[in-house]
Amino acid sequence: MTPRPSSSGPDPKKTAEEKSAAKKAAPPQKAVAKKTTAKKATAKKATAKKAAAKAPVATETTAAKTAAAAKKTVAKKTVGKETVAKKAVAKKTPARKPAAKKAVKAAVPVEVAVSPSLDAVDRERLLAGTHHDPHSVLGAHSVPGGVAFRAFRPYALAVTVLSGELRVELHDDGDGFFSGLVPIQEVPVHRLLVTYEGTAQEVDDPYRFLPTLGDLDLHLIGEGRHEQLWQALGAHPVTHEGVAGTRFTVWAPNARGVRVAGGFNFWDGTGHPMRSLGGTGVWELFLPGVGAGELYKFEITRPDGSRTFRADPLARRTEVPPATSSVVHASDYTWGDEEWLARRAAAPAHEAPLSVYEVHLASWRPGLTYRELAEQLPAYVADLGFTHVELMPVAEHPFGGSWGYQVTGFYAPTARLGDPDDFKYLVDRLHQAGIGVLMDWVPAHFPRDDWALAEFDGRPLYEHSDPLRAAHPDWGTLEFDFGRREVRNFLVANAVYWCEEFHIDGLRVDAVASMLYLDYSREPGQWTPNEHGGRENLDAVAFLQEMNATVYRRVPGVVTVAEESTAWDGVTRATHHKGPSGFGGLGFGLKWNMGWMHDSLEYMSHEPVHRKYHHGEMTFSMVYAYSENYVLPISHDEVVHGKKSLVSKMPGDWWQQRANERAYLGFMWAHPGKQLLFMGQEFAQGAEWSEAHGPDWWLLDPEYGAAADHRGMRDLVRDLNTVYRVTPALWQRDTHPSGFAWVVGDAAEDNVLAFLRLDADGTPLLAVSNFAPVVRPDYRLGVPDDVPAWHEVLNTDAARYGGGDVGNPDPVKPEPQGWHGRPASVRLTLPPLSTVWLRPA
Repeated sequence: MTPRPSSSGPDPKKTAEEKSAAKKAAPPQKAVAKKTTAKKATAKKATAKKAAAKAPVATETTAAKTAAAAKKTVAKKTVGKETVAKKAVAKKTPARKPAAKKAVKAAVPVEVAVSPSLDAVDRERLLAGTHHDPHSVLGAHSVPGGVAFRAFRPYALAVTVLSGELRVELHDDGDGFFSGLVPIQEVPVHRLLVTYEGTAQEVDDPYRFLPTLGDLDLHLIGEGRHEQLWQALGAHPVTHEGVAGTRFTVWAPNARGVRVAGGFNFWDGTGHPMRSLGGTGVWELFLPGVGAGELYKFEITRPDGSRTFRADPLARRTEVPPATSSVVHASDYTWGDEEWLARRAAAPAHEAPLSVYEVHLASWRPGLTYRELAEQLPAYVADLGFTHVELMPVAEHPFGGSWGYQVTGFYAPTARLGDPDDFKYLVDRLHQAGIGVLMDWVPAHFPRDDWALAEFDGRPLYEHSDPLRAAHPDWGTLEFDFGRREVRNFLVANAVYWCEEFHIDGLRVDAVASMLYLDYSREPGQWTPNEHGGRENLDAVAFLQEMNATVYRRVPGVVTVAEESTAWDGVTRATHHKGPSGFGGLGFGLKWNMGWMHDSLEYMSHEPVHRKYHHGEMTFSMVYAYSENYVLPISHDEVVHGKKSLVSKMPGDWWQQRANERAYLGFMWAHPGKQLLFMGQEFAQGAEWSEAHGPDWWLLDPEYGAAADHRGMRDLVRDLNTVYRVTPALWQRDTHPSGFAWVVGDAAEDNVLAFLRLDADGTPLLAVSNFAPVVRPDYRLGVPDDVPAWHEVLNTDAARYGGGDVGNPDPVKPEPQGWHGRPASVRLTLPPLSTVWLRPA
């Protein structure tokens, strides 16, 4: 969604009274300004005054356009009959009351004395963009002899102060500076009438306002403990001291000065310097009349005196890439997912059914917006029975080919698909369909784009100051400085932000392993040990612990998931519980089981005749299955870059490939742990995924000859989820050894695996996989003797899935013959390349 054109605020339209006054003030033809030479200094502005009276009173944005062309233009006296009405017109010039902003019918001109001159250093610093406290010299201030008014309006011909019936025309001090001394006792609430060539604008003076951030906000920012940082920093449309506008705040402690530039000042921030708020490194400016939809950036003067234009790190909305500006945003979305939020915390994620459909939103149905996706994605996912979707990164990123894993706008959903409220609508519709929303979150690194976070204020700020610690060795990006409290705060608050503001149900944290180890992808000499001489990144450990503890405390019912591929001890252990390594747990709720994924896919890639030599690859996962709370991921990473799609990894002809995939998914859904499947794999897409065109939906078209094969695979996934959700034995004790028992795990010659899953009451499910391409009739398996009969509830070889329909259609009764160390046994028909599930009849 394209941001709306620049405006002067939420309601840039003039009132009827203002239009009438402007119409009377404007001559029939455009006034051409020319400065006249006067004998007296007090008459210096006479002609500018005439131009001000005759020119229409415009909004700040409208006037700024003319102002840009008027930088070197001098006032020109208008000759004609209209000049006779100068006094009458001046009385009718709109002057608004400070709060109500209504036109004042009469204004009292006041003779103004020359104010105390602006210090040369202050003047130069304002011009150079290096002033840390412009409010101390601009605006209105009590001085001996009255109140001094100063304005910095580059390109203006004249500036007049308006306050009630008071009208004070300021002296032109050159270079855009205007000043005057008024013999009054108290500083009034005032507005400015700024005259440019052919037009004028009446605006509130930004430099008359107190800071918009309070001491508590600044204290929390300084301590790195502001858990709702997005409410303090960034751009926020607010009403401040009775005036509508936008509060701009940014953390840039190394900057010599910061200015706001945007569409409202035609990208010239010279006249809008920000003030530094103490030692926090925060800069602030309230700009009256600037509203939602405006484009902006921060113009930062770096320590070496050079300048850089930077997008707002806390921007909640951005332009559509490749454009890079931030956008002032105000949400007016009303949520409808109260019932979902109320029940999502009923059980922890590791004790509840959780099967995840992983989606890349931009390519799932290419060309659809967030709101268009909301009409299709929830229905599709609900039909397939998944409990959750996991969205690949949605935070703004400049390069679509990164799939969102190189983030520049950590607080902004990508504008490619719509605005933030559109994304909220998508999440809301998923919740209303009974589907949870997990989101990929990338706190490990960020790209080097010179308009984003890299050396944001001229020195390393978000990245580590040590170049060896800052540069990510694999991705050409920069790593965050997790040891700096403000950076940790930026990231911890960001995790909370997505959960609180967008109702996200969980965060899958990307590249955790790269954060945890100082020597990750680094050779000797390229890293420095920690204070204990080890390779652990203690700063990253502390950050992850703080992030998890904060999110779980603030947002009931959410889950955090670590993409972590090493043997780090305690990824899903509570942060306050120390393990053998001496570290407290990282505090995640779940962890991706990358070992299971690699081992099982390696096994499946072999021809069945060779699988007996790799049997341990399917059983080894149970050695460590209860060391963490696991997710079994068949993710996007496994179906790109030459790795082939899931069905294409399987050996054999087309029938065998599909049979292998069906058997594998049946094994996966029965294995301890939660399930994740990437889009397109649910219908056996043969090609690798491409972000350019997404899944091959045409494979499901009834007109396509092999559509039934692909629809059969999708029907299996639907049935796997259906049976899974109503069978507590498959999820209730995923993280406890009492929920699993081998029946036979060593039948390597047969390529058979069989095990029991048990719920909290001990009710079992028997899962049997035959990874050989032959039927095994009367295959005897040991079972408990307290189940009178077993009923087949799922068979991946069923004809409706594309199989040969071999199976056990009738209930199977145990025989008193002991087998596999159990008192009873059953004889089953095992279909080729299949998995069957049986429950007590």
